[in-house]
Amino acid sequence: MTPKDFIGAMLPGALACQGQYKIPAGFTIAQAACESAWGTKAPGNNLFGEQALGGWTGATVDESTHEYVKGVKTLEVEKFRAYPNWAAAIADHGKFLTENHRYAGCFSTDDSFEFARRVAAAGYSTSPTYAATLESIINSHNLTQYDKRTPSAS
Repeated sequence: MTPKDFIGAMLPGALACQGQYKIPAGFTIAQAACESAWGTKAPGNNLFGEQALGGWTGATVDESTHEYVKGVKTLEVEKFRAYPNWAAAIADHGKFLTENHRYAGCFSTDDSFEFARRVAAAGYSTSPTYAATLESIINSHNLTQYDKRTPSAS
């Protein structure tokens, strides 16, 4: 799947998530692209690399992942959330971000770049370059063009 195809496949769900949860659509697409390698690595349709932590009672899949532990990239096997399709993954991701208090400070912006910086600062990823990676994807694919659009405007 090309990045253009991936963006097209993601856009309806990202716009719906933006409308319901106030998460910029460009950010949602960039984060899914980053976490799933443009949809090529999304075991269990998990586009966002969300682990099955806390009170998660849904389906799971065990996968190898790289985490940064004390600055060292380490390979680990973790349980991740699993979904029936990408739309369910996008909707759950929006719910996850809005219900998790560590991301509360992200929602005072509707800009994909700033949202990416705030999500990274809140600890979404252990990668020290997470915000820069998301910003590069947003910039390279002009994803801010989808921010503030309504689902019917796609």
